[in-house]
Amino acid sequence: MVMHGGPDVGHGYLVPGFEPLARDHHVVLFDFRGCGRSSRGLPDDALQPEYVVQDTDRLIDKLGLGQVDLLGFSTGGRAATQFVDKHPEQVRRLVLASTSAYSSADNERYLANWDEYQRRRRAEEAADWSMRNSTIFVWDLDRAPAYLELLESLGSDLGDWSEERAINGTMHPWCPGDPERILRDSGKPILILHGEKDMGFPVQLAHRLHTAVPGSRLRLIPEAAHMCHFENPELWSGHIRQFLRSRPEDQ
Repeated sequence: MVMHGGPDVGHGYLVPGFEPLARDHHVVLFDFRGCGRSSRGLPDDALQPEYVVQDTDRLIDKLGLGQVDLLGFSTGGRAATQFVDKHPEQVRRLVLASTSAYSSADNERYLANWDEYQRRRRAEEAADWSMRNSTIFVWDLDRAPAYLELLESLGSDLGDWSEERAINGTMHPWCPGDPERILRDSGKPILILHGEKDMGFPVQLAHRLHTAVPGSRLRLIPEAAHMCHFENPELWSGHIRQFLRSRPEDQ
């Protein structure tokens, strides 16, 4: 069961990373409410992270999946952490991909002195909207046009969620509790999967969470940024496959 990020577009941008895994696993991807092909035009008070968690629980029940292996990507990683806190019995293993358990201030602390990030950010600010973070989310700039093509294939509608609601404080936190404590106390096997060159959530945050959650497994995708599932789908999905097949005592 996959909880996508954003929330802006739906789950479609994650498909390249899950196509290899779907060869031998049942993968369920869905769009959050207000995203992609899910319900649109909902009132603002219905677009809250806790309802995404409820929707995920209801979908698992509706599909009769029983206990699932849960993957949260980017913002979806924080939603997945809240899911584990609210519905621990529903989760067998947890994968936290390209995500963070920490605040935006922690992100900025590592990004502020990263020259390559600052150079790319300035280049995007000087360009038009068509770049859409492609040089930030993808490390190999030769792959940036293909990433943009993928986004364009999903349509231009960015969904009903707005960044302004997060900034002005009307959106509830994606994980209202202490993520480190939740993950430690869950007792679940946890894989932290991260791009070595992630410019959304710097890799230092993945190392920090790995240290804070004893028994967690950390796997890095070299020479890849936030969309490491897109840049190296075979290696990315291979780490997930290995994790799902491992015995609990091997975690």
